[in-house]
Amino acid sequence: MSAATGSVKRTPLFETHRQLGARMIPFGGWEMPVQYAGILEEHRAVRERAGLFDISHMGEIEIGGVGALEAVQRLTSNDASRLSVGEVQYSVLTTPEGTFVDDITVYKFADDRYWLTVNAANIEKDVAWVRDHVGSVVEVRNLSDDIALLAIQGPRAREILQKLTSVELSKLQYYFFIEGDVAGIRSCISRTGYTGEDGFEIYIPPQYANALWNTLLEAGAPAGLQPCGLGARDTLRLEAKMALYGQDIDDRHTVLEADLGWIVKLEKGAFIGREALARQKAEGIKRKLVGFEMLGRGIARPHYAIAKEGNRIGEVTSGGPAPSLEKNIGLGYVAVQYAAIGTEFDIVIRDQPVTARVVRTPFYKRQRYS
Repeated sequence: MSAATGSVKRTPLFETHRQLGARMIPFGGWEMPVQYAGILEEHRAVRERAGLFDISHMGEIEIGGVGALEAVQRLTSNDASRLSVGEVQYSVLTTPEGTFVDDITVYKFADDRYWLTVNAANIEKDVAWVRDHVGSVVEVRNLSDDIALLAIQGPRAREILQKLTSVELSKLQYYFFIEGDVAGIRSCISRTGYTGEDGFEIYIPPQYANALWNTLLEAGAPAGLQPCGLGARDTLRLEAKMALYGQDIDDRHTVLEADLGWIVKLEKGAFIGREALARQKAEGIKRKLVGFEMLGRGIARPHYAIAKEGNRIGEVTSGGPAPSLEKNIGLGYVAVQYAAIGTEFDIVIRDQPVTARVVRTPFYKRQRYS
């Protein structure tokens, strides 16, 4: 959902963010809150209690009609035929080369109706890609301007949201969704998120965004719910090793190189990029996205070189402090012979090598909640 001001888009909550003292920044063509009280405080709120995010800049594409499943299967790397109604699936819109048009979530509403939730900066590109690669028997609708999206994340998210809905949230499994009322507003409630914590993403008509935002903050105040910006969202997703399009994944790296082979289902049959990915799987990848922790002092940033004995072997894609771990961590592509757990290499920071070590990911794993 957007209200354009010049070339910059705003969500329905823009004025509310300003009233709450948020610092606003441009992000993917949108003016979004990067922080309120502070990134560290907001990060800890999500890990320990709960945080509320405005993610209305995300896009939604509906694919409907008798050929909807076949269209989704052709477009994506995962196997949407395995979805039941009410289930969500992480997937990729793939290029013929097996690289990323975008990483997405697929929602199955009915046998002939699916949603793709896509990244904000890619909405127009993704809509055009989908329309160019599906048959005439399906209808493709860009719903992005008709939907606002709020995310409540953290170990107390369910407790807070349950106050406002008759839907029995304890029965809603992770990566499933249900349609129901939240604070009297017709909603799609999805047990998904981008933080590595338990939580819910709530799709609603944009005219109700402010009312629901304020109601959630009020209901969550006793539990310590805080408004959170993109800064905390980034540190949270990095700890959980959730890829960011435009940094960790893009149209230059394949899904297999990005260590996402678990969402490549070659056995499902033809899809865009299948031949390239099958060939790469047979031949073996030459580079791989790995997680690392800094052993020396310094923070890895995107595009910093990764070196071994003075020779460049890769590049950092994401990096920064991990507040939950009290370490500096990062992601980057390295030549595959340096991708094994325990391998040490250097991150080149201001022309100086700083030692880092490949570690198991995700860096942070949450406790499991019912």
